[in-house]
Amino acid sequence: MPRNKAGQPWRVIPGFGLTLGLTLGWLSILVLIPLASLFVLASGLSWEQWRTILADQRVESAFLLSFGGALIAALINAAAGLLVAWVLVRYSFPGRRLVDALVDLPFALPTAVAGIALAALYAPNGWIGQVLEPLGLKVAFTPLGAVVAMVFVGLPFVVRTVQPVLADIDREVEEAAASLGANRLQTFHRVLLPTLGPALLTGFALAFARAVGEYGSVIFIAGNFPGLSEIVPLLIVVRLEQYDYVGATAIATIMLVASFLLLLLINGLQRWNRDRLARSDA
Repeated sequence: MPRNKAGQPWRVIPGFGLTLGLTLGWLSILVLIPLASLFVLASGLSWEQWRTILADQRVESAFLLSFGGALIAALINAAAGLLVAWVLVRYSFPGRRLVDALVDLPFALPTAVAGIALAALYAPNGWIGQVLEPLGLKVAFTPLGAVVAMVFVGLPFVVRTVQPVLADIDREVEEAAASLGANRLQTFHRVLLPTLGPALLTGFALAFARAVGEYGSVIFIAGNFPGLSEIVPLLIVVRLEQYDYVGATAIATIMLVASFLLLLLINGLQRWNRDRLARSDA
């Protein structure tokens, strides 16, 4: 291996000190400083102000919809994303590349366009809404509409996370399991799922995080009725428009802490799963 004058291995990128300094500086400017400023502003609130904000029924309903709807959407995306990734990897069919490209559409599509399209489809006079309306199932302008929008924007995260891992699994592993007498469910549960598990949890976490913070597509289809279909990001905007900076700061801080704790829990589950697989392999 080539070495520099100091006898250290030669690298294209400069040394550890410079790269670490640039990394920490960049992360501080983009992430740490904005988040720290939010906590500093929130620290000036009294306990009475916190209690008043948390006791607001409108705030509680918004948090329930944002986090509850995001959880439901992430679970749906975990199952649907695994199925879509499986079809794209395991089968060859006409138009497969087109379907593969369509998976990334929510990434490129502006959220406002997605929201308008979903609202038009699921409205009582829309293509899908007029079919569901006689069945007593209303999607547009309800909490269910918010979940539909969250599913739409979160699906690519699961597919793109699981797809490369699934592509690396040799099909001979499945054939070997079948030759040993395992049925399809046993093959999936005992052979494939342990390998796909970490990627599936990562995709679930990314889809959940995206759904919690989604704004543009949700507000067009949810209807934004206070206490019913209003999400937390919209509530923060409403408080800012009302010049209630104290309330907006408090709600944003609560959402930040809750999101961080949930993602920390998911990362802990991923680490536990990796350690479990390492022990089983040993």
